[in-house]
Amino acid sequence: MSDFEHLVESLAEKCRHMSDQERIAQLTTPRWLGYPRAKEIDTTLEWLFNHPRVARMPNVLLIGRTNNGKTGVVSRFAARHLPSDNPGGESIIAPVLMVQTPPKPTEAGFYTEILHPLLKRLPNGTVADKRARVVEILRQVQLKVLIIDEMHNMLAATAPAQREFLNVIKYLSNELQISMIGVGDETLISAVGIDPQIQNRFTPEILSKWKVGLEFNRLLASFEKVLPLRKASGLVDPILAMKLAALCEGTIGELSLLLNKASAYAISRGQEQITVDVLNQCGYVSPSQRKLINVEI
Repeated sequence: MSDFEHLVESLAEKCRHMSDQERIAQLTTPRWLGYPRAKEIDTTLEWLFNHPRVARMPNVLLIGRTNNGKTGVVSRFAARHLPSDNPGGESIIAPVLMVQTPPKPTEAGFYTEILHPLLKRLPNGTVADKRARVVEILRQVQLKVLIIDEMHNMLAATAPAQREFLNVIKYLSNELQISMIGVGDETLISAVGIDPQIQNRFTPEILSKWKVGLEFNRLLASFEKVLPLRKASGLVDPILAMKLAALCEGTIGELSLLLNKASAYAISRGQEQITVDVLNQCGYVSPSQRKLINVEI
């Protein structure tokens, strides 16, 4: 096999004209690997977007471990439904809005997060005034889906404040007839569970921990096609696959970081493929090791 022949054709052609440093820089380019579970969830989110407005809108909780691709999935969905200028209209059209849950959420703080990407400010006055303004603006922009990232942050609030936050979500969904996508780690299910009505309205979609097996091998094969190395590494080799799964501790974000570090090391050393030795020497530190280092410090 000649140089770069194992890569997707467009990347292979590009790499043939790149220096080593340019190929290392290429590793930082954002990429989307459409593995089956991500595609299934993406289809569900698109179904939410196309759902007609009804009294009780469907909602989704996207749940997974830290760095396991949750934000990437919803960001890709949001990027397909960007705001439009709406020339001649009173405001832009923003069918999908993605906001982050404040570190210690309050009702007023959440409203601020919602209006920030729309470049709008909350009025002075009571929380009721702020709520009315948010509803008015979201109607103007014709919002259909609200994505709430880091929704597990609600657990940092007191129990009454958590209930208040969930009541706000329920109110906005009912009043505007919009769907909600709550995104968070594994604690989110128990967080939402304090309100049975909310729990009943949200369908959980889980991004599970990756384990050695057929699906993990397919993921590795997809990565191999986009890592700008001259030679194929054979990442699906059982020994390599087990090593990769152990080091990344089952999350796609860590796997991507590990493969990027290993590829950069292999390119800079002229080895041009990932081996067990490269994985051991590339300088990657696993999440568990990072925690131990922090404890020692």
